[in-house]
Amino acid sequence: MKVSVIIPCYNEKSTIKEIVKRVRAVGLAHEIIIVDDGSTDGTRDILNEIETGDDLKIVLHSHNQGKGAAVRTGFKNATGDVYMIQDADLEYDPRDYPILLKPLEEGISDVVYGSRFLGGPRKAMFFWNMIANRSLTFLTNLLYNAILSDMETCYKVFRAEIINDIPLRSRSFDFEPEVTAKVLKRGHRIYEVPISYNGREWDEGKKISWKDGVIAFWTLIRYRFTE
Repeated sequence: MKVSVIIPCYNEKSTIKEIVKRVRAVGLAHEIIIVDDGSTDGTRDILNEIETGDDLKIVLHSHNQGKGAAVRTGFKNATGDVYMIQDADLEYDPRDYPILLKPLEEGISDVVYGSRFLGGPRKAMFFWNMIANRSLTFLTNLLYNAILSDMETCYKVFRAEIINDIPLRSRSFDFEPEVTAKVLKRGHRIYEVPISYNGREWDEGKKISWKDGVIAFWTLIRYRFTE
């Protein structure tokens, strides 16, 4: 099973080299695709310092388009049997790859989400972030007849033939609800596994805001009735 790890990246000069090191250390990625989404903080200079190899592909957006756009660019450039999304900010630990990939290896599911709410070790979230996450997950379950615990997780893993068959349009953080909605509408069961989580603080560069929660809410409703 060839695994493509897709790393959307925007202004992550302090972490991008380390996340690539950690992904490589696990030894399960056949290719790593970094999509730099128009970084302006020196991230691109750091990318030039990363050890190249047959496993690494770097794609540059000419300007910032959003996480969803970067992930979709990663999908278009991936050649693996399985696509795994890996954020560049060190909140998610590549050492969880074996548990994320196991359901696919065993043929249990074609889509796997890593949940921060199934008992894995985690740094405490802010209360209102947790409330927003739980509310959006509840709405997902209500609208799409599911029992997810963490719709907004950034650890999402797909068999290539599944995700390549789904038209995706989101350009920003609304990628998470869009892809979840469309996967569920097509009858694919999402398998959740527990993961660790080390959420960073706002002063460390956390980018998502309450506005993204509002957009996610409407995205879930929109795709319940449209494609």
